[in-house]
Amino acid sequence: MNQVTTCSFFKLDTLSAKWWAFKQMQLGHYSLKNVEGLTFSKILGSGSKNGFSSIPNFGTYVLLCVWNSEKEAENFFNENTFFKNYQEKSTENFTVFSNAAESHGFWDKKQPFKKKAKLELDQPVLVLTRARIRFTKLISFWRKVGKVSHSLENYDGVLVSIGIGEWPLIQQATISIWQTQAEMMDYAYKNEAHKKVIKLTRKLNWYKEELFARFVPYKMAGIWNGEDVSDLLSKNQTS
Repeated sequence: MNQVTTCSFFKLDTLSAKWWAFKQMQLGHYSLKNVEGLTFSKILGSGSKNGFSSIPNFGTYVLLCVWNSEKEAENFFNENTFFKNYQEKSTENFTVFSNAAESHGFWDKKQPFKKKAKLELDQPVLVLTRARIRFTKLISFWRKVGKVSHSLENYDGVLVSIGIGEWPLIQQATISIWQTQAEMMDYAYKNEAHKKVIKLTRKLNWYKEELFARFVPYKMAGIWNGEDVSDLLSKNQTS
């Protein structure tokens, strides 16, 4: 099997479309049962900022899928009624295809990503961080994370960044796509706000479960923030 991970982003404007998408957080899982080649999936809401956020954004959602092969993923995007409905109700949407390069931790007691790609400092990278926050640590956590969410705004090298989650306040995640691994590393290890929270995470034991993964994105298609995203990766890839 040649595993592929896809992330599909949807932006919705009308009240009816937002309400439909909100309901899919629960109902959509039925539409994803028995999809050929689909081994793991999550329908995720978003926060109002580009990192962890306690304030929901009812206009943006993400569908994360893990596939046995790219062909099976393409069949889903081309033919699946649920996905087509999501596209039709959204004002903008795009999908990124990627291969896992590193993955540590668990998501619902599973490790869904099979590492097969190799990261290069001068090539694009997609980063996924996900955590289930301990109930007893909620106040401590949310007092600290705001600065990190803000610190990512307009940071050099960020192509896309969004805070997502399965449940408000408790289950949080971020997805970010960077022009290069080097620029992502610069943020991760030199940004003081980010470094501070990483230290506090270990010291205060915020998370009941966590996962950190890096992927090599190799294809993007769709429209986001009024721009065609299809050439964003190719601009940064060497021939």
